[in-house]
Amino acid sequence: MFRAMGEFELISRFVRCFDVLESPRGPGDDCAVVPPAKHATCVTTDAIVEGVHFSRLAPSRASRLARGRAAFEDIGHKALAVNLSDLAAMGARAEWFTVALALPRRVRDADVIKLGRGMSKLARVHGARLIGGNVTRARELSITITASGVLEAKPLLRTGARIGDRIFVSGTLGDAAGGLLRGAPRELVRAQCRPTPHLGFVRRARKMISAAIDVSDGLLQDLGHLHVGAELDSAAIPLSRALVKFVGARRALELALRGGEDYVLLFTAPDRHAAALRALGAFEIGQVTRRSGVRVDGKAITGRRGFTHR
Repeated sequence: MFRAMGEFELISRFVRCFDVLESPRGPGDDCAVVPPAKHATCVTTDAIVEGVHFSRLAPSRASRLARGRAAFEDIGHKALAVNLSDLAAMGARAEWFTVALALPRRVRDADVIKLGRGMSKLARVHGARLIGGNVTRARELSITITASGVLEAKPLLRTGARIGDRIFVSGTLGDAAGGLLRGAPRELVRAQCRPTPHLGFVRRARKMISAAIDVSDGLLQDLGHLHVGAELDSAAIPLSRALVKFVGARRALELALRGGEDYVLLFTAPDRHAAALRALGAFEIGQVTRRSGVRVDGKAITGRRGFTHR
């Protein structure tokens, strides 16, 4: 079923990429055993699928994840990163995760190990432990991860924003969307292939934040999920030099507003915390308003707001 190695040897080699707990706490039994938690737990599940989130077979097309020898390491990194980003948006500290691999026959044993290496490097950075998973055959490559995080304080919800709160992001926007364009420079391709979950930032800032979400589907799209009116200042939206140089300021702003997959945090905070958040590296981009809807420079938003999954 799984080519040269066989299913169980392949699983063993994949698991060796990680710092895992011994069974029954980690891989090796029908279930992992998770000890009782002192604090509340956040759990999230996300998947990345070939032909939707990346294109392994056609590096010259929209997705650039297939470029170079580290392509499968990129895919493994991104699969875990998008889940860790969800934990960051809730104010949680990463704890454990499981991995379900759906592998077509054309994916080699060595490619699977590369997936594990890319994933394990990111897991070590954030202290996340692999505790179990599954492997099955499929027509297209997909990776589904369930990740858990510890909440040492109240969760950061999407419903906490209040009128007058300031709106912030924790990093530049539009780079990941720029990385999908033909001829994109290395910095933008890396932003698309290897997003950085902002767990460290939220750990320092969480006490000041009133509501949060990560930017996965586009700034405008995800801002709508905070269920508040918003006024954004286009001049304050952070754009990288690489993106502006590549596509120009006007196109860069459009990618920042609607592009998605940046996985920075979009959050609100009371005005009294604005200076402290800026000192931590956050970018203030607008304000929560009484008026419903999202406006940019006083103009109502029309047209596509970002990526939709259906």
